[in-house]
Amino acid sequence: MTDPQQDTNTMRALQGLKHTDASVRLRAALAVGTTPDPRGVDPLVARCGIEPDFSVREMLTWALTRHPAAQTVPRLLRELGSERAQARSQALHTLSKIGDRRAWPAITRALLTDADDEVARSAWRAAVALVPDGATAELAEVLSTQLGRGNRETRLSLSRALIALGEVIIPILRAAATDPDPRVRAHATATQRLWEDPDAAFEYATDEAIRVVALGPAAASG
Repeated sequence: MTDPQQDTNTMRALQGLKHTDASVRLRAALAVGTTPDPRGVDPLVARCGIEPDFSVREMLTWALTRHPAAQTVPRLLRELGSERAQARSQALHTLSKIGDRRAWPAITRALLTDADDEVARSAWRAAVALVPDGATAELAEVLSTQLGRGNRETRLSLSRALIALGEVIIPILRAAATDPDPRVRAHATATQRLWEDPDAAFEYATDEAIRVVALGPAAASG
């Protein structure tokens, strides 16, 4: 039997997710996660797709992880087909936090190569978290097609995802280091340097890789 007071608190918290004040939305998400209720899943997922505040989005994800995966995962998987990039990105982020490997088949090549950098980065993290044994090499091959993509933050995210896959990336990075595109070569070289020295700064590894790529033809001709 439902506790009337708890029912009232839940409904008040769900209404709070729509408040114009981010601090109120944050407290509302905290309340929903503190006392999980199946009625909270749809509103939490829906809010993830439109919430402008990063801290609130993180709390929404936390609140979803507090609910049973059987309730949240199917709803999150439907979000992966949303036309809204933030909805796809946040659903992927939340799936990576839940860690239910039954979601793996939904991490498609289309998501891993999504035109939106935030979606792609979330897909890379989710894929690394959910990839089953035996699929690591195939995942590494797909991720390698994104080498050279985006800004520093995007490239670093990809490097970290590749490194997390382990030694399977070494031959892939060596092949990419000979790619005709200098951006791909530099990114592959920087990623290999980070693999060899995890404590190295990405900026330093990238600068060194760019220098190596730039001097390669000169060295070869000299």
